[in-house]
Amino acid sequence: MCGIVGIVSDNQINQLIYDSLLLLQHRGQDSTGIATMDGSVFHMHKSKGQVKEAYRTRDMRSLKGGLGIGHVRYATSGAASREDEAQPFYVNAPYGIILVHNGNLTNTRELEKQLFSIDRRHTNSSSDTEMLLNILATEIQSQEFGRSLSPENIFSAIESLHKRVEGSYSAIALISGYGLLAFRDPFGIRPLILGKRKLEKNNKEEWIVASESLVLENNDFEVVRDILPGEAVFISKEGEFFSKQCSITSKLFPCSFEYVYLARPDSVMNGISVYEARLKMGDNLAKEIKKQITSGDIDVVMPIPDSSRPSAMQVARKLGLEYREGFFKNRYVGRTFIMPGQEHRKRSVRQKLNAMSSEFKGKNVLLVDDSIVRGTTSREIVQMARLAGANKVSFTSAAPPIRFPHVYGINMPSKKELIAYNKTITEIEQILCADKLIYQSISALEDSILSGSSVNHLEMSCFNGDYITGNISEEYLNWVESKYSS
Repeated sequence: MCGIVGIVSDNQINQLIYDSLLLLQHRGQDSTGIATMDGSVFHMHKSKGQVKEAYRTRDMRSLKGGLGIGHVRYATSGAASREDEAQPFYVNAPYGIILVHNGNLTNTRELEKQLFSIDRRHTNSSSDTEMLLNILATEIQSQEFGRSLSPENIFSAIESLHKRVEGSYSAIALISGYGLLAFRDPFGIRPLILGKRKLEKNNKEEWIVASESLVLENNDFEVVRDILPGEAVFISKEGEFFSKQCSITSKLFPCSFEYVYLARPDSVMNGISVYEARLKMGDNLAKEIKKQITSGDIDVVMPIPDSSRPSAMQVARKLGLEYREGFFKNRYVGRTFIMPGQEHRKRSVRQKLNAMSSEFKGKNVLLVDDSIVRGTTSREIVQMARLAGANKVSFTSAAPPIRFPHVYGINMPSKKELIAYNKTITEIEQILCADKLIYQSISALEDSILSGSSVNHLEMSCFNGDYITGNISEEYLNWVESKYSS
């Protein structure tokens, strides 16, 4: 669960990379990094914390060149607090390659053995991104070529990489002296979007690749298309564009949680508007609420800001109820779901939200949230509503119960942390201290996201336990859980 961007231009692009990372800050707040390429020379700066705090003037001045990549990190693999886990990662052979990655590899144990015993490569961190980089470097090195590296050699390396690597990965790399490479796993689980624009001075094309379309649009790039599952794109340092499908088994399964929570509402990914999907979630949730609650028992509908707002507006509209904003959000506190620990999340709820008594006093309130993961935030919010004077508090989720770990790049590695794991709705309702708890159904969520689009499938493992890569065993889930709880 990270944000990545890559740019190829004739201009200096340090500021453009920085501006793009600010737009992606919601995707990760643990650390950030930028690398640029000037000729065949790399310049890099990375640091813990948020973008606005990580780069000083001297850092930006050192990031010279017309090609660059950037990253904001939310740790799902490796240690969140260690600066050496920050991306980008670098290897110096065969050419010098530097890479950023969004996703989560699921066969790291096998890859670690292969890298050491077969490829004779050593990694310095516990990051799966460094593993991905070393696999890429190994496969490029193994190609039969002379002194010059061609796009076909690069694409052959990606074909081999797809055969070795399992899990989710959208990645962007710089190859020293050659150009920028972007590629996506054969299931397209994590997003990656391509854009371009014309330079006024010489009419040449600038290229951009990023996690969300809002980065392209806010920087005046034209959205060309999504990079396809299994596809690789190479853009030379002169701006020449090449692409190839590098997997014969590719099939699009975008992560449903991108649309529920992670992505900004003003983004379009895989041709699906995040905002429109969230509106439809509200429409479908309203149908479920009608089945379970008499409209006369609710006085007002309120969102838990911010990502649930479109759904809450539609719930109120469909139920013919008043929509009100009862919680004021402190925008200088990060998103509680992506806080690095349970206690930190709990403390942050009160720092982040304040309930306005005038909106709650004596009312039967229907609260709408995008999802309920661990339940820490939801329980605190219900208590805040009661302390603010609410008569009854009903709680609804625009997403279904999250009952299974997410292993493809969202930080839900332990089923024991999930409030819905092995529990009935009534039991969850009691834990949250809500008068009524209503969830969206899995089929309704799928309809909300896919309706009207050309996409046929979603990655929904955290809701239904169906791991689409087909390599996730109970033993693996237990290993992941023990790794992250230690």
